[in-house]
Amino acid sequence: MEKEAHEQYEYARRRLRQKKILYFHFVLFLLGSLFLFIANKFFGFGEGTTQNWCIWGITIWLFIFILHFIKVYITDRFMNKKWEREQIDRLVALQQKRISQLESKINEDTENKI
Repeated sequence: MEKEAHEQYEYARRRLRQKKILYFHFVLFLLGSLFLFIANKFFGFGEGTTQNWCIWGITIWLFIFILHFIKVYITDRFMNKKWEREQIDRLVALQQKRISQLESKINEDTENKI
């Protein structure tokens, strides 16, 4: 029972760390976007270009943030240790079933030869 409690604690700690990093990424995104916008509009960075380069930078950064959000709140939520354990158990059971089928086939073949 203690091993299970320790696993639950470690899972909760890992999830909390993931969320903390995601929130930090969000704050960094907001501040960075503000900086890029101010640098473009008020300090004249990129004046020689016809396109608004800061919008492209912010859009790419937003896309990366959305991928990070999906990883933390969607993918890692259902693909956790329990899911991994279930998949491993399922695959081991399939392998054992296949091995037993092969053993029974070998036994039948040896009996037929005798």
